[in-house]
Amino acid sequence: MQPLRRGATGSAVAEVRSMLAAIGLLDNTRAESAAVFDDATELAVRHFQQRRGLSVNGEVGAETYAALTAAHWRLGDRVLAHESGATLTGDDVTSLQTQLIELGYHLTRADGVFEAATAEALRSFQREYGMVPDGICGPDTLRALRQLGRRVAGGRPQLLRDMVTVADAGPRLLGKRIVLDAGHGGTDPGVEADGLSEAEITWDLVSRLDGRLTALGVRTWPTHGPANGATDEQRAQLANAVGADLVLSLHVDGAPSPRAHGVATYYYGAGESSSTIGERLADLALREIVARTGMSDNRIHGKTWALLRLTRMPAVRVELGYLTSPRDRSLLRDPAFRDTVAEGLLVAVQRLYLPSADDPPTGVMRIPAEAH
Repeated sequence: MQPLRRGATGSAVAEVRSMLAAIGLLDNTRAESAAVFDDATELAVRHFQQRRGLSVNGEVGAETYAALTAAHWRLGDRVLAHESGATLTGDDVTSLQTQLIELGYHLTRADGVFEAATAEALRSFQREYGMVPDGICGPDTLRALRQLGRRVAGGRPQLLRDMVTVADAGPRLLGKRIVLDAGHGGTDPGVEADGLSEAEITWDLVSRLDGRLTALGVRTWPTHGPANGATDEQRAQLANAVGADLVLSLHVDGAPSPRAHGVATYYYGAGESSSTIGERLADLALREIVARTGMSDNRIHGKTWALLRLTRMPAVRVELGYLTSPRDRSLLRDPAFRDTVAEGLLVAVQRLYLPSADDPPTGVMRIPAEAH
């Protein structure tokens, strides 16, 4: 869809305003502004994007529109079931998943997508509660969930299970499965400045990291080749299809001001729902890169971008500086800098799997190619 922004008018704007009003972010009572994307609409959109972990630009593109559509569903509004080719998404699914996680059923996270894993967790609940285990959340199942209420108050009930999963995987990198995603590609160069493109830089970085990981016995998959691109949904589908342990997505940023600079990392996170292992890896990756390169630390952030949300394993996106910054651009142009970043990311992955007693200080670990 064409993004809707300030000044737009028409039925699509009216729909957006209606959805914003339904979730309490906009006063839509004045008939003269019901189909106008005015300042109040932009402010409401920015508020919604901030709250949902989306890119905050005040525009309604495909991702923001999908999130708005999902936001109006409440648990009990409709029957929830898993059907191939017609996957249900919405805040009602998130509420169901959150309750199942709190009750101890195995789900990676509450991502608002009713897939096979959610149906299986629901069947387990129904079986243990003496109901027909059909994996469908209808009135009877909903009534049973409400009778049980919440079992966990506060904290992060998924954290312990995630920690056990990582511990069970062991500290060795040999046999790990990692998807490497070079941002953009094909006809989409990403950010461009002074003869450099984001797609060119990220592909080079992925190639350097791929060589290091492969030498250590890690099985790697690039999401696409240097001459073609893919949507974030397609990249997530690849990661899920190969059963990856981790996804590393590399990007370079850009900004209107040349003063914007530094590195930031992102993981799946919005409200109470987040990827705890993704958050840990995002933190490790940021600290290793900052310690080894001296780049400015722009922190880690929880987001609900498609690649982070739709992958069933921890996924981290690294925004490695700003091509629009003369300072960062000079670093990104240097092959030695790219080697340093690849080494830092490799160390971050290794540290993720190390027991806390064996985890070295940031910036000091070196991994010889023959070490598995």
